[in-house]
Amino acid sequence: MRWFQTASQYGITIKEVDIGGGLGIRYTESDDPPSIDEWAKTVCESMVAVCEANDLPLPKLLCEPGRSMVGSACVTAYTVGGQKTVPGIRTYISVDGGMSDNPRPITYQSLYRVLAAGKMSAPLSETVTMAGKHCESGDVVIHSASLPPLDSGEIVVVPATGAYNYSMASNYNRVPRPAAVQVNTGQADLILQRETYEDLVRHDRLPDALKP
Repeated sequence: MRWFQTASQYGITIKEVDIGGGLGIRYTESDDPPSIDEWAKTVCESMVAVCEANDLPLPKLLCEPGRSMVGSACVTAYTVGGQKTVPGIRTYISVDGGMSDNPRPITYQSLYRVLAAGKMSAPLSETVTMAGKHCESGDVVIHSASLPPLDSGEIVVVPATGAYNYSMASNYNRVPRPAAVQVNTGQADLILQRETYEDLVRHDRLPDALKP
């Protein structure tokens, strides 16, 4: 039951309503999220209309705009590994990350774009599928990405990863989580240290008979 129907039916005075998140960001060129002002205007007008129609006092309206503030503030950099072309089907490039640092594509098919960090002005002549390093057929970061020709060792960058990547990251297949660096006016500072193998196994406890 909707909150205003509950309030009307049971005579409850609801002082606060949290509408959660929902204000999107631009992950790809086709995304066209509203501005904060447009979104707030639409939500507030709808709230006023509902309260007036149900003879309810206006509650304090809360939202959780985290993604809209931090999502576009971060990019994820990957190193290109091997490439594989399946004739007549597609070309894959592998990268040194994937579903452990960004589970959104495999869990609910979120779309991203990718850029070649060292070839920003090069023609986008290749269509490739960017696959992660984990042993899962669904570990694909981006399907049908447009990129220039790339060699192993080059860097590709996925924008708009500030909201969920680290907060949803895992050690799937015992893969350490990457480092995070803050860049501001030419100054780069490490803000999250890269995990090591020792970090992954520090909670493991071997029986005495198996210790070296």
